[in-house]
Amino acid sequence: MTAATVARVSPAAALQQTLTLSWRSLVQIRHNPMELLDLSITPIMFVLLFTYVFGGAIADSPQQYLQFMLPGIIVQNTIFATMYTGMGLNSDLTKGVFDRLRSLPIARSAPLAGRILADTVKQAWAIALLLAIGFALGFRAPGGVLGILAATGLMLLFALAAAWIAVLVGVLASDPEKVQVYGFTVMFPLTFTSNIFVQTESMPGWLQAWVKVNPVTLLADAMRGLMVGGPVARPVVLSLVWGAVIALVFAPLAVRAVRRRV
Repeated sequence: MTAATVARVSPAAALQQTLTLSWRSLVQIRHNPMELLDLSITPIMFVLLFTYVFGGAIADSPQQYLQFMLPGIIVQNTIFATMYTGMGLNSDLTKGVFDRLRSLPIARSAPLAGRILADTVKQAWAIALLLAIGFALGFRAPGGVLGILAATGLMLLFALAAAWIAVLVGVLASDPEKVQVYGFTVMFPLTFTSNIFVQTESMPGWLQAWVKVNPVTLLADAMRGLMVGGPVARPVVLSLVWGAVIALVFAPLAVRAVRRRV
């Protein structure tokens, strides 16, 4: 694809091409339903396990713990799900799909943007599923519909920023399995050294210092504030700041890595 061809692609055409490629990624679920099941079964198991196995020990009752834990589970699941962006991108790169797409007279950004947009839709599905399971188990959101929508929007916005980390890992890794290994090596300790599952005050003092500034903690607090009640302004603002910092650092690195590889 020549520079002249790329120059003729208007912003409107680039958007349409991005949506088309995003739809391509979504319709593949029909041929590979396990891709969506991975985003559905694991979080449901986490909700059931922590609610009924640990809920009575950590909180006064499983019902009370569900109120605290569900927003955090949504945060954890969505952040883990960003790794699927890197895995899908790596698969397209190693199989030559990305090269074939880039050889078409389309915007250079369309293949990557389409992948990220499709995965954002999948993450929205997972959030909706977790909320449905939560409500079925007795979760209640005093923040109402607006609170739920605001929390979901904040989560997806942060996920878009975090997706650039996955893109960078997906480009640098040699195969999709290594993307998963590298991703979970970073994401697992980041999410479990937060207040997703337990109150910060229950942790050792040396760990609390990190937990309080951990972006996962701030995002979980923002989700709880919007849906269940509690402080909202500070955790929301700091979550947005963290998201902006992550995007500003990793987006240029990821785009540069993509250009070098293709």
